[in-house]
Amino acid sequence: MKILVINAGSSSLKYQLIDMETEAVMAKGLCERIGIDGHLKHTPLVGGKPVFNEDVPMPTHSEAIAAVIDKLTSAEYGVVGSMKEIDAVGHRVVHGGEKFASSVKIDDEVIAAIEECIPFAPLHNPANITGINACKAVMGDVPMVAVFDTAFHQTMPGKAYMYAVPYEYYKNDGIRRYGFHGTSHRYVSARCAELMGKPIEELKIVSCHMGNGSSIAAIDHGKCVDTSMGFTPLVGLPMGTRCGDLDAGVIQFIMNKYGYSIDEMLNILNKKSGVLGVSGVSSDFRDLDNAAAEGNDRARLALDMFQYWVAKVAGSYVAAMNGVDAIVFTAGVGENSKETRAAIAKYFGYLGVTIDEAANAKRGEDVMISTPDSKVKVFVIPTNEELVIARDTRDIVG
Repeated sequence: MKILVINAGSSSLKYQLIDMETEAVMAKGLCERIGIDGHLKHTPLVGGKPVFNEDVPMPTHSEAIAAVIDKLTSAEYGVVGSMKEIDAVGHRVVHGGEKFASSVKIDDEVIAAIEECIPFAPLHNPANITGINACKAVMGDVPMVAVFDTAFHQTMPGKAYMYAVPYEYYKNDGIRRYGFHGTSHRYVSARCAELMGKPIEELKIVSCHMGNGSSIAAIDHGKCVDTSMGFTPLVGLPMGTRCGDLDAGVIQFIMNKYGYSIDEMLNILNKKSGVLGVSGVSSDFRDLDNAAAEGNDRARLALDMFQYWVAKVAGSYVAAMNGVDAIVFTAGVGENSKETRAAIAKYFGYLGVTIDEAANAKRGEDVMISTPDSKVKVFVIPTNEELVIARDTRDIVG
């Protein structure tokens, strides 16, 4: 079975074609500037075919999907003989609300439910629906599956997902903690259990997804019991450009003093805050590392704040689960910054964590970076959300 995995944004579309017999990626690519001038980078990973990296007209997502299918099946760049070899499509969908606690086969009812969640993810769900409709237009009756970022967190108990605001806002408007990065947390926690040689049902795991967007999840015996992102991805840790947890009174104070509208204020909190806002240097942690090494105190402060918050939230999840067996680092910063991992791990001395410096220096592979005698095991596990989407699609349509 060959499955096409689609991650549609408002003006972009990422994809991978995966052969589920071996779980090998046959090709991957990115359509950019959809609706503007259009650009496609298509990378075949089997057959020795060349990379295609050129402008392609893409007025809508339908043309983008058509361009992807054309390259996947072409004599020069293709990895399959025809579209008939693509058995199913798996779509990443950001928000499933309370309606979806697992992945589902897409039909009209599912699309309508995803549309109902647009107010919770106004930038993402419309793009996800556009990708689904574009595939339907180009691929006809090929079965499709929706895999939701929020689904993994639907096992949280009420005490974790409820906000202490009047209950009718939850009952009438769905105001609650939903969490995000669920597909990533699900993958790395399951992989962690494999590496430990134990059923995930016997383990307590803290998963740290650390990138430009960052979140932490407490996974107790295979089920998420808490996560740091909330009603939106804005809260929790300070991130690349997002503020993380913030006293709402600060918002009122700044808006009143400077005359900002709520949209202007949210733009500041989403796009101008986080480590970018604190450092004044960059939202890229590599730039912060370089600036801090050159003596930039604000860059150093931004890094210290991020590391402190990761340790603080992870520690609270140890308390929530009454223990922990393993801590996992993943995503761009988690997988690539040995300095950040080492700095965070220092906070875990009370857990009996000690880090193997040689192991911590490795990149791009699953590795245990704690020493053999460390009471709590610490892992770096590169995330693979596309593989989770492909596996769910196979299991549902297979």
